[in-house]
Amino acid sequence: MTDADSRERTEQDRADSQGRAGQSRADSPVERPEWDDEYIDRVADNLVFNYDLERDYTVRDERFDLFASMRMESQKQFLHRSVNYANHHAREYMFARRVETPTITELERLVEVGHALADEWVEPSEEHFGTDFTFVLVADAVPESVRKFVSDFSDRTLIKFGYHGHYEVNVAVVAPDDEDAIASQNADSVAAFTLWSAASPVASGGLFRRLAERFRKR
Repeated sequence: MTDADSRERTEQDRADSQGRAGQSRADSPVERPEWDDEYIDRVADNLVFNYDLERDYTVRDERFDLFASMRMESQKQFLHRSVNYANHHAREYMFARRVETPTITELERLVEVGHALADEWVEPSEEHFGTDFTFVLVADAVPESVRKFVSDFSDRTLIKFGYHGHYEVNVAVVAPDDEDAIASQNADSVAAFTLWSAASPVASGGLFRRLAERFRKR
């Protein structure tokens, strides 16, 4: 009897894809919307290989320049693809828009939007590992009060004590002209917005890395 084979679409896939994202969209067969905003358009290049993208997206009376969504599934197989177990899935929804001056009040309002969307969009089940709602404000600068709020921010909700996974609301503020960014602890996908650096502005691996590492250990 052989050991169980493992098939995972993991964070490594995302890293490989982001390496490819450096090429221009003209070189890429992947179609996506176009933005008049050059910075947002370049961010879309970083996201297009892994996310479904929309522009001018409105939800709960909040308008966003960019909306991105991704679903990742992980399962283990035994001998054959038809014999699988430990099936889990994770999702991320990302919302980004330009603002003149980011404020704590606006970020708190977006956090409430995230909780409301979780009630509507998350489908709890034993297969649900987690869902992230990430809100990104693109601004001219990051005020110190906002920087502190974001750096201290953490908001994860367990569903049925974690048996049906969890959802998490993340926030970030990016000032591309200053090459500055601040993100809450698990907002790893904000790395797509830091065009000036290959490093993520957060230390955590985020939702999809946590899912991948969980199943590597099994």
